[in-house]
Formats: sequence, C-alpha cells, structure tokens
Amino acid sequence: MTEDAVRFVTRCRVCGAGEWQEVISFGRVPLANGFLEPAATYPDEPAYPLEVVSCRSCRLLSLTAVVDPQVLYRTYSYVTSDSETMARHLREVVRLLRDRFALPANALVVELGSNTGDQLLAFRAAGARVVGVDPARNLAAIAEDRGVPTVPEYFDSATARAVADEHGKAALILGRHVFAHIDDLADVLAGVRELLAEDGVFTVEVPYAVDLLEGLAFDTIYHEHLSYFLISTLDTLFARHGLRTLHVERLAVHGGSVLVSAGHAEGPWPTGRGVGELIERERSGGLFDDAAYTEFAARVRDTCARLSNLVRRLTSDGRTVAAYGASAKGTTLLNVCGLSSEEIAFCTDTTPQKQGRVTPGTHIPVLAPEAVTAPPDYYLLLAWNYAEEIMRKESDYLRAGGGFVVPVPEPVVHAWTEAGR
Repeated sequence: MTEDAVRFVTRCRVCGAGEWQEVISFGRVPLANGFLEPAATYPDEPAYPLEVVSCRSCRLLSLTAVVDPQVLYRTYSYVTSDSETMARHLREVVRLLRDRFALPANALVVELGSNTGDQLLAFRAAGARVVGVDPARNLAAIAEDRGVPTVPEYFDSATARAVADEHGKAALILGRHVFAHIDDLADVLAGVRELLAEDGVFTVEVPYAVDLLEGLAFDTIYHEHLSYFLISTLDTLFARHGLRTLHVERLAVHGGSVLVSAGHAEGPWPTGRGVGELIERERSGGLFDDAAYTEFAARVRDTCARLSNLVRRLTSDGRTVAAYGASAKGTTLLNVCGLSSEEIAFCTDTTPQKQGRVTPGTHIPVLAPEAVTAPPDYYLLLAWNYAEEIMRKESDYLRAGGGFVVPVPEPVVHAWTEAGR
C-alpha cells in the first residue's frame, strides 16, 4: 500500500540530467511528522526509502523517493516554532528584505507554505498586505483565525493566477523552508512568474547544502525535504525559468540556511557581487566532485555509531535518557541511530499536535513539558538548532546535575560547567 504513494526520481528536477552519484541510504524510515496514537503494536505504520543522490550535472542533492504530497501535507503536525530564536529570525527576514529591496508601504507579500501565519504577521506589522498559501487545511484554518488570509491549496500556476486576480501582483513572494519540499519546481516557478510584479522579488529560504555537508546535519534529511541546494544549483534553476539570482544571505537558523532572492530576468534589480563569490567558493571547495559526498556519508555513519554507543552506555550505567524536542529531524536521527523507547524514556515537546502521541518508528511517548514529573539524567537534544536558547532556558535542570547530549556534528555531552560558561 505504501508503495502506491511513492514516485522514484529518474531525472534531476533542476537541470533534467539523469546521471546520479549515490550518496547515502538510510533504508526505510517513517514520515518525519507521522506521529502516532499510542497502541500496543504498530503493524501498519508506513515507512518509505530514504536515500540521497547527487546530480553530477548541477549537484542538486535529492531524495530518490518522492512521497505523495497528499499523504505528507493535507493534515500536518509541524507548526512554526514559537521560540525566541525563531521569533527574532522572522523579524530579521522582514528587515533584510525591506532594506534590500525597498518594499513599499502596503506592498503585497505572498508566502508559500505559510503554516500558521507567523512570518506574514511579522510582515503585516511592518505595513504589508499579506496572503498565505498552504495545503495543510488544519494550519490554514489556524492562520485564518489569526487574521491571515490563507488559500488552503498547493502553490502552482493556477493558484498564482487566482491570487493575482483577487489581490493583484506581488511585490514579494516568499517561501521559507518550503521550496525544498517541492517536486514540480517548474510549475511553481511558472506560478511565481505569473504572480510576481515586474519589479517584484521571489525569495526562498532553504537549508544550505554546504552547511549540511560541513555541519553533518544528516538528520535534516527526511521525506519532506526533497532537495538540498547549493547557490549554483539554485542559480541554474532560476535561469532555466526566466528568473535571475539577485542576492544571498547566509543564516544560522535550522543548522545553516540561505535566503536567496531572484527577480524577473529582465527586471530592474542588479545581481549582487556575493552571488558569484559564493558560487565560486562552492566550485573551489570541491562540491562538484564526488569525493565531498563520499566523505560526508562516511562521517555520517561514524557519528551515528558513536551516538548510539554513547546513549546505550549511559542507559547501561543506570542513567535515564529522554529526548528534548519532537522535531522532524529527530525522527531521522532516532530511526537511523536505532534509538527507540527501549533507550529513550520519553520525549518532551511544546507542540500540542504532538503531545500524547508517540514518535514515528521509535514509538517514544511525547509529553508536554509540564507533564514531566521526574527529569531524566540526560536529554538527547533533538532540537539541537535551538541548543543555546534551550540550555539557557533549562539552566535550573543543568545546575541540578542534568546534562544535554548534542548529537551533531559529533555527540557532545553538555553539563552545567560547560553550558554556564
């Protein structure tokens, strides 16, 4: 039954080439946000191949298996984090794009994959008109309740025409951590050209493949993330669809991301010097050679073995270990490292949609923070991208003798003396 929901990639969705380097296979893994109701057994839990290849032409990193978006997104449990770090980041995105592209007052901002509307609320606070587009009907309803007009559909050329007919052309079309989820990039970019004003800007925020490789963020590989981009790969994609790369900002969020802006090829905005500099750095850094990806796979296997051994050593010594943050990337990490409810007592998370359920594949109970009555000896920090903020927030737990295991790029145990420095 699960195979009916999968399409396997043969041609690169960026450049159309068909010669791939096999990078790494994690076997069959459940969906990252496929949290389950508690049960005695889970015989019908779906799992899908999780394998990564690299296009030898444009060096797109791609999953081989594309799961039907209707399975992934029509009801969705991920909501934008309400952490201090993320709230600050959303405001920074507004500032960066307003300053760089002189967005006028009352400009129309359209967001792809707008979730519950947090980013658009930040734009609206700065004076913009906003419209969200998100296929997750449960999240679109939440956004509407918050006063963010949201179209509960996938963004494509037809949706773009409908938005343009009702609201006019967009000064900014934004896709924050959604562009990497899209299989049919051609239709999305046709929609962007349809909706974007002549002097408008299309901006995507995506995990940066350089940071993925260097920081060993292998757990950010899951079925929703179909693509992992270099700047040169995005530049190739935009050029093939009548757009021109304008500007790149490197960001620390989500383990290393890039905010990449493009406009119509004949539009008025110049291409910033930093675009070419980053592309040249990617080429001179060996990222168009097989060796970079072979080395990445070897490092991943080593880190997984070390983390698994560390957690099992702690539990065999009588220490309790729980997980902190039922993140999507935590699904990959726990499943790939073979850590289940036998090693991990529970997982704590602030997301109501996940509380009371169990983690995909590993079946660890997810508890609200206030439901944790006996803190563990150690927390495995699945939400490691918020490590600094979390350890500051949990300083009392650390002072009392607790510790955090930060899993990547290599497993490190943080106790009070380290966290408090």
